[in-house]
Amino acid sequence: MYFKSFSKKQMAALSWWLDPELFKRYDALICDGAIRSGKTLCMGISFVAWAMRHFRFSTFAICGKTLGSIKRNFIDPLLPTLNELGFACRFKISENLLIINFGNTENKFYLFSGKDEASAAFIQGITLSGILFDEVALMPQSFVEQALARCSIVGSKFWFNCNPEYPQHWFYQEWIKQAARRNALYLHFTLDDNPSLTDEIKRRYAGLYSGTFYERFIKGRWVATQGNVYPEMCTPEAFVRVPDVNFEKYAVSCDYGTVNPTSMGLWGRFNGVWYRLKEYYYDSRKVGTSKTDEEHYASLCDLAGDLNIEAITVDPSAASFITLIRRYGRFKVIPAKNNVVNGIRKVSTVLKNQTLRICDTCRSSMREFSLYRWEDSQSKDVPVKENDHAMDDIRYFVSTLMDDGCDEDDFFAFACKRY
Repeated sequence: MYFKSFSKKQMAALSWWLDPELFKRYDALICDGAIRSGKTLCMGISFVAWAMRHFRFSTFAICGKTLGSIKRNFIDPLLPTLNELGFACRFKISENLLIINFGNTENKFYLFSGKDEASAAFIQGITLSGILFDEVALMPQSFVEQALARCSIVGSKFWFNCNPEYPQHWFYQEWIKQAARRNALYLHFTLDDNPSLTDEIKRRYAGLYSGTFYERFIKGRWVATQGNVYPEMCTPEAFVRVPDVNFEKYAVSCDYGTVNPTSMGLWGRFNGVWYRLKEYYYDSRKVGTSKTDEEHYASLCDLAGDLNIEAITVDPSAASFITLIRRYGRFKVIPAKNNVVNGIRKVSTVLKNQTLRICDTCRSSMREFSLYRWEDSQSKDVPVKENDHAMDDIRYFVSTLMDDGCDEDDFFAFACKRY
């Protein structure tokens, strides 16, 4: 891997432990701020170099939201750099263990997932000489505190990195605002702290986000959500006519309701862009009568017509409807991923980069886009649970069938094979 140069803050993250005064003063390093600012890679190199310099035959931990995210976002970019720097790295996938050698020194780095409150049990009992948390703001406080308690070796240090969340987040309140009391070196990064980014690339990243996500991921600010969830979709110009083309793939997304509305969207892909071509929206409260699973399935068939639907993703709580679709055997159905805030971020990104377009035939979606708002809260990211049914089915589609962590062709092949 080629590095053009390092910024002042990147150098600080890389080398703070080489300064005797800083090393003695601080027990932890915290790096937060904008995406793509270079904080994660610099911290990873620094963490390993520090560990190999100060310890032999010791055990360390690298923690992330999930094991997959650690490997994809942290380990995969880090290993080629470490190898070029002269470290010998062996990754044992079955043990989630990275063994690193440098000269006569060998240390072990175990990977841990901090996805929920129960994750704290998996790190109990181990003794650590140091620990690194990648995207610590996505982990529960109980897991982080349990992991920190494992660092009982003399000279152990804590390493944290994250992108900003809401102002009352526990990590912001307990660590960033209390950095001096915690003896933590705090470095705040912006896009300008990564000299490898050209002005054109910075503008590209800035164009990927809007509203709260722009403030957090581009400006690097710990701000509360406010206003419309998708402000870029509040004008008629945001919606397009149905293209007169031969679509390459078709899919359907569904947010299922009995008392609440049921929303389904038909999607077509052309030239790398997914279009919401038409939709089905049934509000039993307005109509005055509820529909059965069989009646909703008939409407699904009408929406799909004679098209070859590659996959359908459905609200994971709609177990009976998923079972019904599978029993008929016409469609391949996948329960949707349902992380609300992460899903909203993904939808916002693909709307901004226009790999997802909403056609002006989808009137219910257009209406909900204009009404879908964040709760007025400093302590959590939650959209108001109103006017959100088309919003949910769009989010299911993006998170499950347009997931940026997998190739669509591979995903559909997997889905068809599995179901």
